[in-house]
Amino acid sequence: MQMTRLFGMLAGAAVAALAASPAFADTDVKFALDWKFEGPAAPYFVAIDKGYYKAEGLNVTIDSGPGSVAGIARVAAGTYPLGFFDINSLVKFQDQNPDKKVQAVLMIYDKPPFAIATTAKTGIAKPKDLEGKVLGAPAADGAFAQWKAFVKENGIDDSKVKIENVGFPVREPMLADGKVDAITGFSFSMHYNLLQKGLKPEDIKTMLMADHGLVLYGNAIMVNPDFAKANPKVVAGFVRATIKGVLDTIKDPDAAIKSVMSRNETGDPKIELDRLKMSLRDNFVTPWVKANGFGDVDMTRLAKSIDQIALTYDFKNRPKAEDIFTSQYLPPPADRKL
Repeated sequence: MQMTRLFGMLAGAAVAALAASPAFADTDVKFALDWKFEGPAAPYFVAIDKGYYKAEGLNVTIDSGPGSVAGIARVAAGTYPLGFFDINSLVKFQDQNPDKKVQAVLMIYDKPPFAIATTAKTGIAKPKDLEGKVLGAPAADGAFAQWKAFVKENGIDDSKVKIENVGFPVREPMLADGKVDAITGFSFSMHYNLLQKGLKPEDIKTMLMADHGLVLYGNAIMVNPDFAKANPKVVAGFVRATIKGVLDTIKDPDAAIKSVMSRNETGDPKIELDRLKMSLRDNFVTPWVKANGFGDVDMTRLAKSIDQIALTYDFKNRPKAEDIFTSQYLPPPADRKL
């Protein structure tokens, strides 16, 4: 009897030891955003706060980023196994770095927020009106990365547009002060940043590039290839949990914004909520997403977007659509329905 009790105690101790061992600990995952902790980043923080990542066995930490273009190199280098960056810039990155097979695994912005913002007093109402004007554009800006395709699709004589390389922090102030006539950027960033500079909503004019000939996708979740190969279940779990965060954010943005603001003490809750709602309306929730569920892409459209990039970019190692995006980590469509 005593021997039986002893074996029982030893077995219980062994189970407790295994449960406490690092093998059963959550997997640490570093995730890089493209930009600051603003409204559109809500889904990831919702997924943390509601325990969706935790339920997948993941301990996710989120860092801000340097823009939707420059951060791709961070994922390629493995500094961050997962990141949120511009898929069109990934096409060019793969062409320039064919040995670094970074791949998108979850489409977030089905319609990209790439835009040209200007003010009413400049008289710029359509793309051709940019001729003879000064365009302020940060070199690392995801929207400016599409400038040549935008020029081509709209018959703009770009020799008549003066491009001024401006830093992200001074982009909106320079437009507000009249030092440039227009700027490139994400629609939901520029609009609310300009409001904070004292402009009235009716004074701000925004042209979404997607409404002027571009068939491009926007930002997507990307993964380091070595990490994905070694940790396919981690990637699938991250994608699954993120989608839950997105769907919750779409259903209740007023609640979701609290997850952002608890990590952004200097932000304005009203502005960030409005920014989030604008991005949900214009970028996250499109007719295609409503019909097909969140997170996947139309591979025919993605191939066409690469063709559009090729109009103004000389490929040396042109990637195919399947090199850029894979749906292998996505949950079934029923789990992605709005």
